[in-house]
Amino acid sequence: MHENFIWPVRVYYEDTDAGGIVFYANYLKYFERARTEWLRAAGVSQQALTESHRVMFVVKSTAVDYHAPAKLDDELKLTVVVEKLGRASVQFMQECWRMNGSQTQLLTSGRIKIGCIDTEAFRPSPIPDEVLVKIKHSG
Repeated sequence: MHENFIWPVRVYYEDTDAGGIVFYANYLKYFERARTEWLRAAGVSQQALTESHRVMFVVKSTAVDYHAPAKLDDELKLTVVVEKLGRASVQFMQECWRMNGSQTQLLTSGRIKIGCIDTEAFRPSPIPDEVLVKIKHSG
């Protein structure tokens, strides 16, 4: 559970603020996309999870550190690492790196905790066993 999953992202005009740098909240969107693709690569469809098990993943908490700004047209690399897997939650360490040829620069790092909830009661629910297995073997 400690290998990096990597998802590439390019910075578009819509991602930037008036100063021409990526708006701080957009890093959470980048992290969300990377986690979604990580789940997809592990064989977990969030839509199927909702339909077949009546559960879904929601963000419980975030802690993000900003080290340097990303700018328009930058090529970014988002990483996903599972730090802790609980019965109804997963804690991730995610990073955003700028790619510039063979050079890389850490821009943002974040610890994101997601919880599994029942879609009707919106209360914590155990992660289905087959999903736990896929998560354990995804990295």
